Amino acid sequence: MADTPADAVHSILIKIQESIAALRMEVGQFRQDNRADHERMETLIRKQRRDSAGMLVMMRAAASDFDERVSAVEERIAALEARKT
Repeated sequence: MADTPADAVHSILIKIQESIAALRMEVGQFRQDNRADHERMETLIRKQRRDSAGMLVMMRAAASDFDERVSAVEERIAALEARKT
């Protein structure tokens, strides 16, 4: 009777160690997956920043071109108005 509890404790401790080892492996895998997801998100964020900067440059160029065209039309209208009077 005294041998049985001692044997049970030993097997319980072995199972606990196996559970801890399995948990460490799962945590390690989770960290790797999490790191890969984090790097993927950083890559997407960098790409979106680059795209946003490109769009901003294009919008500024379009606004500048539009402003030049409107200024040219205003000058032509002012010249036409000056000729009439």
